[in-house]
Amino acid sequence: MRADSPTGSPSMHSWFYSFFIPALFVWLWSTGFIGAKYGLPFAEPFTLLLLRMLITLALLAGLAWFLKARWPGWRGAGHLAITGLLVHGCYLGAVYYAIDEGMAAGIVSLIVGLQPLVTSGVAVLVLKESVSGRQWLGLALGFVGVALVLLEKFGTDAPSGSGMTLWSLLWALLALAGISLGTVYQKRHGTGADLVSGTLIQYAAAATLFAVGAFALESREVEWSLQLQLSMAWLVLGVSVSAILLLMWLIRQGAASQVASLFYLVPPVTATQAYLLFDERLGGLAMVGGIVAITGVALVVVRKKPA
Repeated sequence: MRADSPTGSPSMHSWFYSFFIPALFVWLWSTGFIGAKYGLPFAEPFTLLLLRMLITLALLAGLAWFLKARWPGWRGAGHLAITGLLVHGCYLGAVYYAIDEGMAAGIVSLIVGLQPLVTSGVAVLVLKESVSGRQWLGLALGFVGVALVLLEKFGTDAPSGSGMTLWSLLWALLALAGISLGTVYQKRHGTGADLVSGTLIQYAAAATLFAVGAFALESREVEWSLQLQLSMAWLVLGVSVSAILLLMWLIRQGAASQVASLFYLVPPVTATQAYLLFDERLGGLAMVGGIVAITGVALVVVRKKPA
């Protein structure tokens, strides 16, 4: 059978875009937590993020020039800047600072893990998206799966959760609001932009926010160890460039609630990487939670074939 035959090509094309691209995005996004864990001991949160954004901006500027990327008008650039402040600025900055203020990483992940439910609710109200009962069931299962994965971590690191403060909770809630509102805002206002130039504008807005935060709140001291350099290289190339471009493409292709559901897979994937890289225990409860989360994502993402 020829590769471009009517029966062969569509199924391969559908598999690539429906499963491989989302799986690649989830893996790349999950590695951001691993990279941050390596880098944060050597720089303060906003300082680390500012350096990451500046290096990424330089790379994207060269890529935009090479590809002769289309640039939006002032109105489009404004919408992209707002998206950047929400998706990158508020989310990343708040997550890093919640951890820096003493909240356990597992608790931060659990709070931010509510994002698909918040995004779906906002998408229904703002974008008038229809979410079926099956999809709502999937979103609920996804939350239960995330909770099971994190419950095991709480059981082994229970004392670390006692350091939660009001400030750390506010930072985590700000991260949740930023990623949820930013996903919906991007779907409504930013889908027509060139991916490279659009992402560059978003990062420029986020870098401005990080610069203000670094100069207002931090000492801006950096210890340029090999560990930090390797961490920064991956955070820039693997996450800030590759994962974010995939995220913007996925938002352009699918409903906001479906894209948001992919984030449910991040905790199980991150737990697996931590097990492989750091020999952290991956117990039965975490495995069950991962299966439940994957089932929930399937209910939301996989579209029912018309009768």
